[in-house]
Amino acid sequence: MYFCAFQNQFYMAKSKPSAANNNEPRVSTLTRWKLFFQSSTTHFVIGLFLLGFTLYSGISMISFFFTGAADQSKVDGLSFFHYGTIAGIQNWTGMRGAILSNILMNELFGISTFFLLIFFFFVALRLMKARYVRLLRNFIIYAILMIWSSAALSFFFGRFFRDTALYIGGKHGFLTSQLLKDNFGIPGTVLIIFLVFAIIMITINTETVPFMRRLFKLSPKVGLKDEQDSKKESYYNEATFPGQKKKGPFSFLRRKKKEKIIPIETHPEILIEDNTQDDKPFILEREEDSEKEFEIINSLEEEEVFAANNNEEERDLIPKNPIADGSEEEEHKRLLDELGVYDPTLEPSHYEFPTLDLLVKYDSSDTQVNYEEQTENKNKIIKTLENYGIKIKSIKATVGPTITLYEIVPEEGVRVSKIRNLEDDIALSLAAIGIRIIAPMPGKGTIGIEVPNKEPKIVSMYSILASRKYQESNFELPIALGKTITNEVFMVDLAKMPHLLVAGATGQGKSVGLNAAITSLLYKKHPAVLKFVLIDPKMVEFSIYSVIEKHFLAKLPDEEHPIITDFTRVIYTLNSLTKEMDDRYTLLQKAGARNVKEYNDKFVNRRLNPLKGHKFMPYIVVIIDEFGDLIMTAGKEIELPIARIAQKARAVGIHMIIATQRPTTNIITGTIKANFPARVAFRVTSMIDSRTILDGPGANQLIGRGDLLFFQGSDTTRVQCAFVDTPEVDKISKFIGNQKGFPTAFELPEYSGEQGTDASGTIDLSDRDPLFEEAARLIVIQQQGSTSLIQRKFSIGYNRAGRLMDQLEVAGIVGPTQGSKPRDVYVVDEYQLEQKLNSLK
Repeated sequence: MYFCAFQNQFYMAKSKPSAANNNEPRVSTLTRWKLFFQSSTTHFVIGLFLLGFTLYSGISMISFFFTGAADQSKVDGLSFFHYGTIAGIQNWTGMRGAILSNILMNELFGISTFFLLIFFFFVALRLMKARYVRLLRNFIIYAILMIWSSAALSFFFGRFFRDTALYIGGKHGFLTSQLLKDNFGIPGTVLIIFLVFAIIMITINTETVPFMRRLFKLSPKVGLKDEQDSKKESYYNEATFPGQKKKGPFSFLRRKKKEKIIPIETHPEILIEDNTQDDKPFILEREEDSEKEFEIINSLEEEEVFAANNNEEERDLIPKNPIADGSEEEEHKRLLDELGVYDPTLEPSHYEFPTLDLLVKYDSSDTQVNYEEQTENKNKIIKTLENYGIKIKSIKATVGPTITLYEIVPEEGVRVSKIRNLEDDIALSLAAIGIRIIAPMPGKGTIGIEVPNKEPKIVSMYSILASRKYQESNFELPIALGKTITNEVFMVDLAKMPHLLVAGATGQGKSVGLNAAITSLLYKKHPAVLKFVLIDPKMVEFSIYSVIEKHFLAKLPDEEHPIITDFTRVIYTLNSLTKEMDDRYTLLQKAGARNVKEYNDKFVNRRLNPLKGHKFMPYIVVIIDEFGDLIMTAGKEIELPIARIAQKARAVGIHMIIATQRPTTNIITGTIKANFPARVAFRVTSMIDSRTILDGPGANQLIGRGDLLFFQGSDTTRVQCAFVDTPEVDKISKFIGNQKGFPTAFELPEYSGEQGTDASGTIDLSDRDPLFEEAARLIVIQQQGSTSLIQRKFSIGYNRAGRLMDQLEVAGIVGPTQGSKPRDVYVVDEYQLEQKLNSLK
């Protein structure tokens, strides 16, 4: 069976079995069966069988309406497992289907049994992970509806089916309705049925009470306050994420009528205006320094709306602004008592965090200690030191997944620098690469020698996320990088770092490290409290996350793709983030909060009024891959907004992770280093690159394949990065993407740049760039309308090259943009170009 292979695959992979492997613990049969039934494949197969049974039952019940009368006498009283065959069965699904449909329709709940089949259908989809369904909630709803409708159908329509083969409410409905009539009579039974229906609807949908008051034409004085309270609660729960209004069972009863708008202001009185032209749904807009109007009444009937008129009696029905009548503190307490703490995770509804079974689980026995290797290395280290006249008191080893740390205590009088200078000699004697000497060990009276293991172990992402340290962490933005030399899970809080610089040579684990950081955040944070801005100049690293666009990603309003790959859009996005940062600081100033955590705490406790522009602020994590490529292309236009964000954005919940494979001084400038105190260094090729990242050597002595140094302040920690493979990331992304998300990705503020890209109507050719003619000749000679071509040939920035290209477009030399393709060149030779340039003069 496949679960047996799953348990033993890593035992079989051993190339040199040792004596210790003969004593490996065997997995019990009970554990194997438990793993078998916990497998997602098993769930899928069970769901597939349940789906087939549901469809089969549904077809048999539909066929019962047409063939039930002919088959009833043959199958009545038979069990579904009846042995033998019955001739003359007309049901479309055969004898078993005829027996099953007779049991479901007549012996149980009649037509109401379809509710049971609907529930089975959703259970099958849940097991197959085709759709997320809350099983307990749906079971209760469909069970109550099935029981109630069975009795109601039998009571109201049972007499019409007395002479047919169908009990419309089944035997349950017949007996229940008969019992009610015997005890309460016909009028009492009718009242009970409608009362139960009303209670069911009130439980399912909070809008039922206002609907019933309007339906029964109750006095406005009776229904106004509760309806306004309901609207207010809906507003506070939806204003932060526009367009997320919930639709209940009564949504289909709403009739399209003209709507009324009540503009809410901060003045003592609430005025009423009639604005029937605006029929947009309730949306909280993001315009600055402007009065906002919100639609808070969406009525069924135009004549039932409290319209703007001169009737003072109706005007008195609208309450005064409660904040004006009392203190704001009392109003905040009243809202908190009535509505409770605001929960930003209500949308998207029923969100389910990724499960650990999406990750690969490696065998725990791989952490066995090779004592022979330890003893051999200890003896070689002692012998090498003695050859140079260095005696030691003691030596002990700490075994990690890929590195073993040997701590030695030298005799008195031995110079530490003498041991440090023997690094190459120790590496030669051990025949190992990546030897690193830490002399002395911080906080200890020992000298550390880090030696790579002959058989390094893989640190799986499963072992990190399943650890108690990760599960119980209370970090705001937990990033689990891997395991230390002592096999402890290494975690950091991005919110406290507050930005992270990642560097390393090609193929040393940077992309895996970024995926590990993203994965650890996805497993811990809700889409409502965290957003990612993913910038990927290589176009392939982050494309796998595009399916979670409507859950976790943020982008510009007019951006087509959720992953930013174009250099121009990168510049616009970074400048948009600076604008978002400034907007958040303005809200923090109004709220009297020092950071985003204090601000959100005030908002969830109803101390900030959304009508004054306040909103819940999710954390925004900006992740940039191949930062060096961006700097070489756009230079200061990229570096300046990044420096602004790195300097100021910590307090407003915007954090950055940038990665580069070229850790040179022209890429990682002094401005970048000064604002990125936390750094992760994978293996680099030279000590100069290591000094650029860590301000010291060490990164050039790593062994690669996820071996990293984490540096913050003056502390450096060696960590083996957790391995998360692309198929695992794909499963996690699809698991999240298949769930209900927001209508759109989180929208950043608009940023138009210095000139529009389609500026044919706004560019004045009388004020042409000094390089206009030279650029035109270059384009015509090369017959390639490329902005990057102008940028490279004339050594100018991307913005100026873009403006030159816009001027060439207005002059009719090149065509409009075509996405990633070069523009068409309309001028075929230099002679035609000279004529066009002369005409412009």
